[in-house]
Amino acid sequence: MAVTGIGGIFFRARDPKALSEWYRTHLGVGAGCNPSGTIEPDDWYWRTAAGPVVFVPFRADTDYWAADKAWMLNLRVEGLDALLTRLRDAGIAVETRADWDTPETGRFARIHDPEGNAIELWEPPAD
Repeated sequence: MAVTGIGGIFFRARDPKALSEWYRTHLGVGAGCNPSGTIEPDDWYWRTAAGPVVFVPFRADTDYWAADKAWMLNLRVEGLDALLTRLRDAGIAVETRADWDTPETGRFARIHDPEGNAIELWEPPAD
């Protein structure tokens, strides 16, 4: 197959530098980050851990995220409970719903970045 994975996620921001720092600070993602949590300032990319990636276009009228946003970022995580505690401690609103979680798909939570973009945090089920 010609495509081997996602090469990047690009989106507009009112303040790209501040938003990049928010993602790096609260979620550990972005340029110069890797799965071990060490920052390599000279790297211009983020090294991700291997695992499933879901690529699904949603209907234009979905109510799964805000109608005024064209996309929602889904980040695969480990240790969802600890991450949610850190986010709440940082003053970030966290939404969870029992009906989002299933043994087949895993657990989910939703946060928003400072520009109002929805971020779904997904902890897949243990293998």
